[in-house]
Amino acid sequence: MTKKVVGQVTEEEKNEIQALFERRNGLNELAKILTSDNAELYERLVKDMGETGTKFQNWWDTMAQKYQWESAEDGNWEINFSTCEILLVTA
Repeated sequence: MTKKVVGQVTEEEKNEIQALFERRNGLNELAKILTSDNAELYERLVKDMGETGTKFQNWWDTMAQKYQWESAEDGNWEINFSTCEILLVTA
């Protein structure tokens, strides 16, 4: 696996994706312990997971278009939250 720096985002942009990243992880953890017994809460969780996943993907799509990051067919981007750098990760 190789990682190559292909760009950088602003502190504000990093904060947006970090909040979505943490929310998505929290929802995934909640999904592991929540059962469908509480239908209303379960439906809210599923809806929130979908909305958060969409916002997460939209952020990457928007930033990739804005900054024209290098991409690879077998690769994906990662963000280093400490440096705001965008890394292209390939196998």
